[in-house]
Amino acid sequence: MPDNLKIVATNRRAGFEYFLMEHFEAGLALQGSEIKSIRAGQVSLAEAYVDTDGREAWLVEAHIAPYREANRFNHDPKRRRRLLLHKKEIRRLWNDVRQKGVTIVPLKVYLKEGRAKLEIALAKGKKLHDKRDAIAQRDQAREQAREMRND
Repeated sequence: MPDNLKIVATNRRAGFEYFLMEHFEAGLALQGSEIKSIRAGQVSLAEAYVDTDGREAWLVEAHIAPYREANRFNHDPKRRRRLLLHKKEIRRLWNDVRQKGVTIVPLKVYLKEGRAKLEIALAKGKKLHDKRDAIAQRDQAREQAREMRND
């Protein structure tokens, strides 16, 4: 990871709930109090998702806490935020989302050279047996690491 990145928030459940296919980096169109709150680490992607209509992409349901010092000039914590992507990327996302079972999930919010960026991914939902396989593989890897440590 480059030195100029500061990861602010991650969506840890995304890798467990979805098969992540292709990753994109998007900028965020924010208000002043929002960027200050992000720099303070007050972001949650727990219920967030990305919505697109073929022309624009939006981050929906992401919670950016109100910035205490902004008082009356504060923002709505759950408002829709526009994602800054190239037209080709938005069209590609739109075409892929129209397929059955494909969605766009936000993975992490980070600061890159002072600007807030969002990593998103095209994702396909996992079935219950896929999740069980992931748990079994994780447990097996943990056991192997434990054995290597004890040897």
